[in-house]
Amino acid sequence: MRRRAAADEPAPRPRPDAPPQTHPHPPPRDDLLARLTLPEKLGLLHQWQAPVPRLGLRAFRTGTEALHGVAWLGTATVFPQAIGLAASWNPDLIRAVGAAVGDEVRVKHRADPDRVGLNVWAPVVNPLRDPRWGRNEEGWSEDPWLTGRLATAYALGLRGDHPIRLRTAPTLKHFLGYNNETDRATTSSDLPPRVLHEYELPAFRAPLAAGAAVAVMASYNLVDGVPAHLSPLIEGELRGYADDEIMVVGDAGAAGNIAGVQEYLPDHVAGFAAALRAGIDSFTEDDEDSTPTVERLTEALARGLVDVSHVDRAVRRILSVRSRLGDLDPDPHDDVPPHTLDSLAHRELAREAARQSVVLLRNEGLLPLRPGTRVAVLGPLADTVLTDWYSGTPPYTISAYAGLLGRLPEVTTHPGADRITLHVGDRAVRGDGDGPLALGDSPAEFDVVDWGRDVVALRAVGTGRHVGADDTGALVADRDGPGGWVVRETFRLHHRPDGTALLRHLATGRHVGVAPDGRLSVATGDPAVFTVTLLVDGAAEAAALAAAADVAVVVLGNHPMVNGRETEDRADLALPTGQAELLRAVHAANPRTVLALTSSYPYAAGWAQEHLPAVLWSAHGGQEHGNGLADVLLGAADPGGRLTQTWYADAAELPDLLDYDVIGADATYLYHRGEPLYPFGHGLSYAEFDYADLRLSTATARAGEEVEVSVEVTNTGRRPGTEVVQLYTRQRRSRVKQPLRQLRDFARVTLDPGCAARVTMRLRAADLAWWDETRAAMVVEDAVHSVLVGRSARDIRLAGALTVTGGDATAEPAGTSFGTAR
Repeated sequence: MRRRAAADEPAPRPRPDAPPQTHPHPPPRDDLLARLTLPEKLGLLHQWQAPVPRLGLRAFRTGTEALHGVAWLGTATVFPQAIGLAASWNPDLIRAVGAAVGDEVRVKHRADPDRVGLNVWAPVVNPLRDPRWGRNEEGWSEDPWLTGRLATAYALGLRGDHPIRLRTAPTLKHFLGYNNETDRATTSSDLPPRVLHEYELPAFRAPLAAGAAVAVMASYNLVDGVPAHLSPLIEGELRGYADDEIMVVGDAGAAGNIAGVQEYLPDHVAGFAAALRAGIDSFTEDDEDSTPTVERLTEALARGLVDVSHVDRAVRRILSVRSRLGDLDPDPHDDVPPHTLDSLAHRELAREAARQSVVLLRNEGLLPLRPGTRVAVLGPLADTVLTDWYSGTPPYTISAYAGLLGRLPEVTTHPGADRITLHVGDRAVRGDGDGPLALGDSPAEFDVVDWGRDVVALRAVGTGRHVGADDTGALVADRDGPGGWVVRETFRLHHRPDGTALLRHLATGRHVGVAPDGRLSVATGDPAVFTVTLLVDGAAEAAALAAAADVAVVVLGNHPMVNGRETEDRADLALPTGQAELLRAVHAANPRTVLALTSSYPYAAGWAQEHLPAVLWSAHGGQEHGNGLADVLLGAADPGGRLTQTWYADAAELPDLLDYDVIGADATYLYHRGEPLYPFGHGLSYAEFDYADLRLSTATARAGEEVEVSVEVTNTGRRPGTEVVQLYTRQRRSRVKQPLRQLRDFARVTLDPGCAARVTMRLRAADLAWWDETRAAMVVEDAVHSVLVGRSARDIRLAGALTVTGGDATAEPAGTSFGTAR
């Protein structure tokens, strides 16, 4: 969702002595609906719902961001990104994180109930079809079943355990077919019927059918040429997934796009009316100003484009959610104490989540690090923790370097960045504190941080702050780093044949010039011609530290706000050129090099896989990232993380980003026929595991039956370890193209050396159904299915067979199964 207000706005302060709200309780939902006037009803159809004092109905706001912590509301516990939480393959952990986030939302709400709403916009359940999607870190998996399973766990935590009352009201994002950012409001996601029913819809169905989520956000894009906010699937599919009312909210400004950039209808009145008819209940338009929305809907009523029944239907759904949140009568969740925010328990949970999110991709015996090892922690992410657009403000951060410091006898660090000075003619670029950069006699020094595709950030050495352009266009070195809805802290250096360079500011598209008073600005006419003097070769400095250490840990990855984020997809899968060169230089200096990737998405890291003895990956891990990573590097915790996405060797293996036909394009692990760099489900342990004695509770099953699949797993290594046992199937013959392999269940098991456990998973025969276009239904064929158990989608240890006698029977939508170990 786009939000125009600054992410660093003053946060509401929880008041421990704040009295309970004393609003009179309004009547129950249906009675309230009958007593509301039409203007009052229309006032409830905007994100910022107007109060109705005469009925005791207070103001209400939809849309508190809670993707992996409370965002945009000041200090809050910051957990790993969603794709990192998913790598734990641990629904219990994910549910606990959701519960912690829900409690912190409650604390913020109690401190400022008018501005902090209890309708939270999370989780994102769009399957991660393509790793180039700019918002890849927000999702859970490329597998729709796993996405639904893990997102349901997070939503259950957010909603709470009360059978009726909600801790918060989780909202699934974004319905539907939303996996590209660039030009997202004008592109159409064309979904063949099988892709729609087998790949896109199941991830939405699972959290709604489980009662975990109670609302859904429509997406910016078009689906099969129709704006998603007008999709007939809202009423025709989505609202049939749950027994209770489902509130559907619009994304920010998206209703305005219908008659705007999408040019689908002639004017905004027609566009808003069509959205209301299609099932949009709450309009997220014009920030806090509800007047344009109310005026457009009022005009729509006058024109006969909608009638009062459409308004009543939307208001009823809104009041249903508000009722379950305790907004209409006493609320059992209203007593969450203020000290819950950033509590010790939440800090410990953040560390556990960071620890379990680490995936060991490769290890030739270098890890875990032995006691007494001297380590150099190198790279642009070695001593920093980055947050993304939907992160909160962490109370503290632990970097990779800080996580290892004090736990080993010698730990050194270097960012690997080149250090330069800039001159224009015979005058130097200087930077005094927070003032504008200007020409003078004493040159300021800048570290050049490479974030890929020739995009760099300039960090002033004297202040440690980044250079950006302020609202007047002047260059100032007063920024934390690249950030904000419009990133104003990134540049490209265009080197010229004569050795000079031009500096282009990416947000404005203008070159940096020199104003008459000597200040650097992007608001001047002619580009300045800079002489760049290299003071420190960052790769050489890092390599020297690596050579002096026993082991080098190189921490590389992306900046969540650069080259892949909301509104911007990635162009490829490559590591930034400067980072790749740094890695090669360090490895040349010390072959005992570990690559610790920290990123929002997969990379084509084939060189590292081929040349380095150890490679790890984690998402941006939140405030406890460094401690979690250090726990795994040192062997204090076994690396229990597993990939929930395929890592491809090259972007050339991917179809066009706008090709949503995963079946026809052989996309995702389900259909990909190539050899991935790292397969779906991959992740190593410090222990070794043996699989034996595969058993099926029956060799044949009918469409409505369930089969138990069990296997004996033994830790044959010398260390305790955690294994994620994965169950896949493949239909051997079919009337249609079938997945090459498909995840059906999984189970985590932790075993001491020499110990064994029988791990039991469940396979519903109905889950083997596919969408038959001729019947417009899910059907189960008579067929033999390979039953595959292993460590990943490509590392299968045992195989069996199950004969399903469906007789092409229609099947109920897939549910959620749970693996167990005993």
